[in-house]
Amino acid sequence: MYTFGNFLAVSAPSLRSLFAPFLPSQPVSDPVTIFLVIMTIMLVAPLLFERLRLPGIVGLILAGVVVGPNGFGFLERDTTIVLLGTVGLLFLMFMAGLETSLDDLKFNAKKAIIFGLATFAVPMVMGIVAMRLLGYPMLASVLVASCFASHTLLALPIASKLGIMRSQSVTVTLGGTLITNVLALLVLAVVVKAQQGNLTLSFWLLLLPSLGLYTFATLWGVPRLGRWFFRRFGHDEGAEFTFVLATLFVVSYFAKLIEIEPIIGAFLAGIAITQLIPQLSPLMNRIQFIGNTLFVPFFLISVGMLVNPLILFQEPRSLLVSAVMVGVALVAKFVPAWGASKLFKFDFANMMVIFGLSVAQAASTLAAITVAFNIKLVDQLTVNGTIAMILVTCVASPWITARWGEGMKDSSPRAQQAQASAASQATPQHRILVPVANPSTEDNLLQLALILAKSRGGTLLPLHVLSDAYAPVTTEEKLQQERLLAAAETIAHAAVTDVEPIGRVDDSIDKGILRTAQERHATLLICGWKGYSTYRDNFFGSVIDNVARRTPVPMLITRFPQPIQSTQRIFLAIADTEASSVSFQQTLFLTRTLAAELKASLKVLQIVSNPRLANAANAIPGLSEDVPVQQIRGNFVNQVAKILERDDLLVITHNAHPERLHIPTLGVEPEAIARQHPDLSIIIAHFPRLV
Repeated sequence: MYTFGNFLAVSAPSLRSLFAPFLPSQPVSDPVTIFLVIMTIMLVAPLLFERLRLPGIVGLILAGVVVGPNGFGFLERDTTIVLLGTVGLLFLMFMAGLETSLDDLKFNAKKAIIFGLATFAVPMVMGIVAMRLLGYPMLASVLVASCFASHTLLALPIASKLGIMRSQSVTVTLGGTLITNVLALLVLAVVVKAQQGNLTLSFWLLLLPSLGLYTFATLWGVPRLGRWFFRRFGHDEGAEFTFVLATLFVVSYFAKLIEIEPIIGAFLAGIAITQLIPQLSPLMNRIQFIGNTLFVPFFLISVGMLVNPLILFQEPRSLLVSAVMVGVALVAKFVPAWGASKLFKFDFANMMVIFGLSVAQAASTLAAITVAFNIKLVDQLTVNGTIAMILVTCVASPWITARWGEGMKDSSPRAQQAQASAASQATPQHRILVPVANPSTEDNLLQLALILAKSRGGTLLPLHVLSDAYAPVTTEEKLQQERLLAAAETIAHAAVTDVEPIGRVDDSIDKGILRTAQERHATLLICGWKGYSTYRDNFFGSVIDNVARRTPVPMLITRFPQPIQSTQRIFLAIADTEASSVSFQQTLFLTRTLAAELKASLKVLQIVSNPRLANAANAIPGLSEDVPVQQIRGNFVNQVAKILERDDLLVITHNAHPERLHIPTLGVEPEAIARQHPDLSIIIAHFPRLV
């Protein structure tokens, strides 16, 4: 069968044919040499182009042109390159889904729908008109127009690197991408069936319900399966990463089964599983590292290998078709970006970032034109124009995104509130001290500390204290201390966080913690808690009690019976008399940060002690309008017990008070709730008396 790849191989001279006397007679076939060439490209091309103030992505694409079969022919675009390039494309769309917040999509749903429909409809109309004027039949015009309508988020790694992924304009673009790509691929399926004469009622009856069922099953089933898996195997880092990869390819495979492009499945898989992976976690860092440094570059190089610059000069009409397709692609994507920015009141930089992200044509375009050429719906001139369009847009997209993304201001009200809160809560050096002693609970403590440290550019201080009050410290205890601190350091490095592990021998555990907090200038202390205290603890004080009574810095006392990444809802409990206190404002900032990173919903539980103040109770300083407030009257423990579920996180504020015998330092409510809900995660935000 005469395929798209065959056409590219024989239809035009390549650079290799022009420089044949100076090049090897055959492309490289040795696997080691092939990977050496590709790894060299991945290393050198981005660095070189960034020195030229051009995006590294452009360098990878152009390097693919040079070394590919249509360039100097050092490498063939064989099955290995195609396989790894396909994996890279799926990984690119998967990471786009991972960076997409469902809450942000819901918050910007109307804008995303408007932009998605606009960036589909405008290119469709312009494309059909342009191709009809060039003499194309209607079906071919519709299919080529669908290529204009779809786009590939080629410049997404640049947006991620610039830290603008959560901006409103990028979120709108991501949502619009999902809409326009799905619609464009549906157009492709319909046109192919029409060309084959199989556009029947049964086709429609099968496609639409299966697409709806598939989307629901992915967005509903994957998070639940993931929570079960992470709860069961959450301490095995290798198993977590393998599960994520398996999810990507299983969901993509099922997309292919219902005859939609796997890239749509990869994007949905990312959206579904992002609820389970904190943005600043080591697992997310591993996924992004593997994707951005290995798989995505393979895809970019493989795209470059498809391009043959000399193909454009074969026939005079080829230049006309190519020029029209390039012009329509640029204008048809700029118009929706401009219109959406005017409608949503985005500034010029945000508009250009929307345009830069949505202008690249690669994945869906290649898929559509390959199918169309194989069924003889389009001719060689159309393929020529498509390749030119891919080349121009793939170079323009990352350059535009990088050029205007650097100076882009996030126009999202949520982001502006978060930035204001962060500025008000900022400290010169945020240093988080985390005593570690139990390997089974160490992971959740460190995950919490890493989220808070990375969100504020801080340093993690894992601490292990050995007591020599009653006996000398043994060699085995010292080795255990080193193992615990080494594990903590590894987790911190995996999350790219500054870390200073501390091993200490002191009179007692609590004194060692308190002295280290002062000596190392800690600004926050995070400790694990078993959820209850014994009579002996109440009389003589446990380690937590003794530290809480004398801590000079705020302290988070935590209990995580479930993996922290399985958290779905966060409840912040507050008394009506504490709403304006400094301690509550600090706790609110902490809770907001956790909700954002864990992709969990946030709700405030306001304990109303005076019914006369019930109407005024909702006025909580610093609380945004999108955070719901539920008032609780009566017994706090009983009322909360009716609301909380297994994957919830309850945050309680607590201020130090004079010591009282027989009563836990943290009060009776946390213990009562912990006993009623043994599977509930709890954070007690404890503040010293000076606050």
